[in-house]
Amino acid sequence: MKKYLITGHKGQLGNEFVKVLEKKTDIELYSFDYDQLDISNANQVMDFFSKVKPDFTINCAAYNLVDNAEKNPWEAFKINTIGTSNLAFACEKYQSFFVHFSSDYVFDGKKENLYTEEDETNPLNEYGKSKLFGENAVLESKSKNILFRTSWVYGNGTQNFIYKLMEWAKKSDALKIAYDEMSVPTSVRTIVEITLKAINDGLNGLFHLTNSDYCSRYEWACEVFKIFKKNQTIYPVSSDIFSLPAKRPVFSAMSNSKLKSFYEINDWKKELDLFLGQNKY
Repeated sequence: MKKYLITGHKGQLGNEFVKVLEKKTDIELYSFDYDQLDISNANQVMDFFSKVKPDFTINCAAYNLVDNAEKNPWEAFKINTIGTSNLAFACEKYQSFFVHFSSDYVFDGKKENLYTEEDETNPLNEYGKSKLFGENAVLESKSKNILFRTSWVYGNGTQNFIYKLMEWAKKSDALKIAYDEMSVPTSVRTIVEITLKAINDGLNGLFHLTNSDYCSRYEWACEVFKIFKKNQTIYPVSSDIFSLPAKRPVFSAMSNSKLKSFYEINDWKKELDLFLGQNKY
């Protein structure tokens, strides 16, 4: 019976993996969050791996408070870089297949079309740097692994744009949303489905795992309210007016064509409609 380890199981992505995997009767599932397994603590990680020896390790643990990372970069690097490195080393030593998730924020947004897996990275903020160093730890390790870059992830949680959008709408009849930030909204349902297929099919290496096509934050917000049939006034504005601590790439949409050569993947609008029809915010 194969053993699966899910880290960061309280987050929206980890929670979705647990929800899907706990229905399987032919595996042993171990899932933990930071308070149970601190991946930045090498001794804790190695102790767990030496006892359990998971066959598959899916790392959903991440520090994703982008603006907070500018003020306290150590918190981001502790989880996204050191924690990832600890898991990569443990997976190498105990021959556990390692699945790790990175971000479109490893790019600087200066490219004029979709980013591919071959494009050069150049993060603009501390969060992006911490994710890139985590990527390097995975790619430099000798573990068998898949590294997925994702973007604008949403699911059943509070740390995503849709949840925040609905909370803002409760407080104001008119919202200002950036029209000049472009990327790909991607559901946790898509990520989990494709990840588990990729594991089963023995894929390895670097892939961009997003839904298809791309949009602006403003277009995404309009589509959310359209699906909910909510008459909400939204003004498209420049992201500059928000004066956020972390600089963000203007265009960080990634091409998923490499993965789409293996699997069918919904475009972001179809997936959003499907996901919101099954989940309540």
